[in-house]
Amino acid sequence: MTILGIETSCDETSAAVVRDGEVLSNIIASQLFHEKYGGVVPELASRAHMKLIVQIVNEALDKAGIKKEELNGVAATHGPGLIGSILIGLNFGKAFAYGLGIPFVGVNHMEAHLFSNFLTTPENQPEFPFICLTVSGGHTQLIYVRKPFDYLMLGQTRDDAAGEAFDKVAKMLGIGYPGGPEIDRLARQGNPRYVKFPRPYLEEGSYDFSFSGLKTAVLYYLRDHGLLRDSRLDFPRGSTKVGHSELIGSLLADLCASFQVAVVDVLVEKTIRAAEQYKVKHIGVAGGVSANSELRRRMKEAGQKTGFRIHFPKMEYCTDNGAMIAYVGWLKLRAGVSPSPDEVTAVANLQLT
Repeated sequence: MTILGIETSCDETSAAVVRDGEVLSNIIASQLFHEKYGGVVPELASRAHMKLIVQIVNEALDKAGIKKEELNGVAATHGPGLIGSILIGLNFGKAFAYGLGIPFVGVNHMEAHLFSNFLTTPENQPEFPFICLTVSGGHTQLIYVRKPFDYLMLGQTRDDAAGEAFDKVAKMLGIGYPGGPEIDRLARQGNPRYVKFPRPYLEEGSYDFSFSGLKTAVLYYLRDHGLLRDSRLDFPRGSTKVGHSELIGSLLADLCASFQVAVVDVLVEKTIRAAEQYKVKHIGVAGGVSANSELRRRMKEAGQKTGFRIHFPKMEYCTDNGAMIAYVGWLKLRAGVSPSPDEVTAVANLQLT
């Protein structure tokens, strides 16, 4: 069974071909022009998807070495995400499937992230049931995955998602957008104990997340130490002067490391605790923030101490991608799930459970 997957939920235009669970191609076009705006501009994102979608789908088919007539189904994201962006990929996918007379499957973007850890060889895939931490710019969720299509939401973010907090703190520090990769890079050179930022564990036993308070703590630290001007640090790199204080080049790295470790502490603690409570053997981590080097290191370290097997996607499958969409479409059609009706539409806040 050969499935074309299309992903356009935010600012990546992606298409992939999966045959019997194996990825034959995965093409991703990222919209880098959003950097100058400090975040994704929804209208510009949807226009870019319109310009790219045909080219990206053709590239995916060409790289997979198949003709469109060989496809057995088409899958596309129908939520959650930016409504205008979702509509481009969703409507293209529906029309493409209709023209070929093959089934179409609308896929929940967050469900697809759960299966990004399955885009590898069978021996490296998680075993059911498992706990999955899905952590990205728009979502932070802790999910008990009993089996395919059977999930229990243990907790999710009440305000800022982890990736969103990374981007907002990066903006305060004046290091650009997207902020996550740059904070990760700078933090490797910094002291994570330089500032003891709060760890937002919330009430005892909760699996929910909240990173807005941590973000505010960083803001207050910068303000109280005379480092804040127009919501930015006065130094983008190296040494400079702010007021009467000499700032050495390591300060920026220390602040990044101190903030990052506070986020990672919470993510790791809650995930391990959930795995212990639900008595699973495997833990998956997915989403854009799963590429963070400190999160990967700490989760693997925790897994070694507690005996859990930790799974991370390959880097190309951490961010939004068509392969994970195609994989879920393949799973559903293989399991006999009915194709989506023609009326399926984009849902910005589509829920997983």
